[in-house]
Amino acid sequence: MTASSHRAVAGSTGRGRRRRPLRTAGIVAVSLLVLIAAGAGWFYFKLNGNITTFGADGVSPQRPAEGAGGQNVLVIGSDSRSGGNSSLGGGDGDVGRSDTAFLLHIYGDSKHAVAVSIPRDTLVEIPPCRLPDGRWTKPQHNAMFNAAFSVGESAKGNPACTQNTVEKLSGVRVDHTVVVDFEGFSKMTSAVGGVPVCLPKDIYEGDLNPNRHSRGQRIFAKGPQNVSGQQALDYVRIRHGIGDNSDIGRIQRQQAFVGSLIKKVKDQGFNPGTLLPLANAATRSMTVDPGLDSADKLLSFAMSLKDIDLHNTKFITLPWRYQGERVAIVHPAADTLWADIKADRTLDGKNAGGPGAQGSPGPSPSPSSGSQTGTGTDISIAVYNGTTTTGLAARAADQLKSAGFTVTGTATARTQDHAATTVEYGAGKEAEAKAVAARFRGAQLVPTAAAGVKVVLGSTYASEPTLESPAASAPSAGPSPGSSKIADSARSADDNICSGLSYG
Repeated sequence: MTASSHRAVAGSTGRGRRRRPLRTAGIVAVSLLVLIAAGAGWFYFKLNGNITTFGADGVSPQRPAEGAGGQNVLVIGSDSRSGGNSSLGGGDGDVGRSDTAFLLHIYGDSKHAVAVSIPRDTLVEIPPCRLPDGRWTKPQHNAMFNAAFSVGESAKGNPACTQNTVEKLSGVRVDHTVVVDFEGFSKMTSAVGGVPVCLPKDIYEGDLNPNRHSRGQRIFAKGPQNVSGQQALDYVRIRHGIGDNSDIGRIQRQQAFVGSLIKKVKDQGFNPGTLLPLANAATRSMTVDPGLDSADKLLSFAMSLKDIDLHNTKFITLPWRYQGERVAIVHPAADTLWADIKADRTLDGKNAGGPGAQGSPGPSPSPSSGSQTGTGTDISIAVYNGTTTTGLAARAADQLKSAGFTVTGTATARTQDHAATTVEYGAGKEAEAKAVAARFRGAQLVPTAAAGVKVVLGSTYASEPTLESPAASAPSAGPSPGSSKIADSARSADDNICSGLSYG
């Protein structure tokens, strides 16, 4: 063999040896992909088997119209004593109860979200709800909000009734409802390796369970710490020994906890190593509506949240005030909040739904519009009495007709505790709404997703039932004072975990 032949053979042999590792790596990569695909298929099958749904037959047939954009997800925390929950503390008996609920609005731009907590003691109207035997209940007036979940007294609770109640009090259509029980919550916190929290003071066993009648052992030290499992559950359940011992203070700590949990998951990254154990823990103790009844649907929903910045993830409590030992909703601040959510506007009044959504800037009103002339020509209004003064809507309607407005009807408002008169208006009706609001002392403008213009009379009009002159100052453009106050009180998921931990 010549030298050149030898070199040729050696060269070909060398190239073969260099390629073998590449071929081996390729085989390993393909094998891993096959194993991962098979594992994912098994895991999806496992997740699908974990998921429990509640029947849609309990959802009210009378529902609000869809909003301008985004999604609304009702999240309910259940303290059911059934199954694996029995060892985790809480109430007695087998009836499903709920002490925690918030409506999560994911905005149409997929970059903002707000969670509105509804205090459990809030006095609301519970609409007809379906019982386990198929019968429907009569409406309950001035009932505590958390009573809706216990209608029918079943161990799993009545999430459809709570959904109906939220839609009734807010006018917001709920797209999905999710119930997470004690066991699921506990396991989710362990799956992410614990959640950073903070305590404003030392907490003892007697603070968690005041029926002990003694302080007991210290269970939390003052300051920042990491909690998981039973300890995480104890943290979000603590009500006594902090602030004014109220559910409102507990809500603020729960909001801080959820924000911290979201931050922990984001910091770990949206990857299988983080999400799969979390998904397994969550789905094992989760009950969802039929629209989220598969791993694919839940994963798709979870991934829709990944681009929301922590600072743009807000937590607020429905505007409230004490009414004896219970909680009453404050109007019109609550109405403004729900209107902004329906119109897909952020808490600071900005449009988050893209071009064409409610709240987008429109053309300036022409000089001939009602807001310029102060007359009611071609402006149609529905009038509602938001007070306990009888005959008020009819009186205002007569005055508006005399001023040239067209009144399409009168009725009683959903609640009768309105302090200020509000003028609600739909897309393209801002100029007309301003002309109407200028006739009512202290009136506030409330943009909504509904069409037309609606006046809800408050006690300011009841105390002096006369219209203002056309020259009276109309409310200024932009977000209402209620919007700015709500935005100022909001908590972000990136806030310091030791700040704003308790009301009182």
